Amino acid sequence: MSSLTDRIASFFSGNDSNTDEGLRDLFITEVKGIYYAEKQIVDALGDQAQASTTNEVKAAFLQHQDESKRHVERLEELFRILDIQTEERPSDAVDGLISEARFVISDTEAESLTRDAALIIAAQKIEHYEIAVYGSLLTLADVLGFSQSAELLAQTLEEEKSTDHKLTALAKAFVNVRSKEEEDNHPGSHHASRHHTHGTGSDVTLGGPLGV
Repeated sequence: MSSLTDRIASFFSGNDSNTDEGLRDLFITEVKGIYYAEKQIVDALGDQAQASTTNEVKAAFLQHQDESKRHVERLEELFRILDIQTEERPSDAVDGLISEARFVISDTEAESLTRDAALIIAAQKIEHYEIAVYGSLLTLADVLGFSQSAELLAQTLEEEKSTDHKLTALAKAFVNVRSKEEEDNHPGSHHASRHHTHGTGSDVTLGGPLGV
């Protein structure tokens, strides 16, 4: 029986057929998962655009919806390259993130800037999920020698990162400052169903690893 060191060496040299087959199955499973996710995200972005307060945020969501439709088409091309049936695999993770984004709409006041800030936060959570999946798929494609698939995945990954940066810039330059002013002028009024505040030091921010 080969040692762990030998198995690792075989893995990275591409000479481990058993691992290679397992990684191919994993790759296909993850492709089916992100295919499902992208199709759900297309629908969700339409809801987010419709619920947005400002034209700037609405336009950002509609632009990303168009990009997501192209991502779906790229994944369908990837299925053809792999010569496998186009198939979705439901994802509890993305379903939860989309559910949270839809909750934002019911939990914030219509036509408030705070709603736009909350929608961007929810959208970036979804973006980071997509970036993680596409980054992992690109790594697997490279290991497996799937050059055509890797090229398509790299295009989508860069577009997802670009969208994340654009949302961060939009929030910093526009939404967060104005939604803070809105909250200062009308404390607690931005919530549709809640009326408590979180103290005078509270701020509407897009904390965490945004734009990374």
